Amino acid sequence: MAQHIARKRFGQHFLSDMGVIDAIVRAIDPRPGQPLVEIGPGLGAMTDPLVARAGALTVVELDRDLAARLRKRPELTVVESDVLRVDFRALAAERAAQGRLRVVGNLPYNISSPILFHLLPVADVVQDQHFMLQKEVVDRMAAAPGGKDYGRLSVMLQWRYQVESLFDVPPEAFEPPPRVDSSIVRMLPWPQPVALDPALLEALVASAFSQRRKLLRHTLGRWLEQRGFGGEFNLQRRAEEVPVAEYVALAAALSPAASG
Repeated sequence: MAQHIARKRFGQHFLSDMGVIDAIVRAIDPRPGQPLVEIGPGLGAMTDPLVARAGALTVVELDRDLAARLRKRPELTVVESDVLRVDFRALAAERAAQGRLRVVGNLPYNISSPILFHLLPVADVVQDQHFMLQKEVVDRMAAAPGGKDYGRLSVMLQWRYQVESLFDVPPEAFEPPPRVDSSIVRMLPWPQPVALDPALLEALVASAFSQRRKLLRHTLGRWLEQRGFGGEFNLQRRAEEVPVAEYVALAAALSPAASG
């Protein structure tokens, strides 16, 4: 195979450490026949061991040169597209007989948060997600209340998933090495999430964290007042002190979905 030069515009950093690759695949634990989807297969470092265990794989690849190479492999179904344009619900419907989707990938760090939010509405058709991400992002995703890492991303994802940071990956595990440390994260969708309007939760959380140093009465309090909220909520705290469950309960109380 001719050498492929990593393209900066696609955020390409190819995983090359076989020990790390083996640890990731063992954490995913793919089984024959499962509907696996890999985002950004690149040069196939994870693709090869995943296919060896699962038998077949759907891959989403934006780089047309890499997509052309991947199409030569009959065990792969190649979706050549920007992942943010992929209809994962349609992919799940095509593979419904095999079970819910298992989504994996070494995500481009420059668009990792948009990808996570793109997948959020289809969590009901997903069994689990295992991603390589910038360590700083994973720390925020899995953060508990009370620390500097806990914020909007923590609340929005933990409402819908159990989020677990599995292990860290150093820059030298990649070619070319990124300038940051990476981590592997596991995301398991909650089977029965609280019914609410996700856009309302997002607006609520954005208001709460808009001025982290101030008490919530200065930010979220005004936001709630504008919506005529007459319920009980302790606003004598900072945003980072409020557990996910309380934000979710408040959003549910305000959501039309809760009363419908």
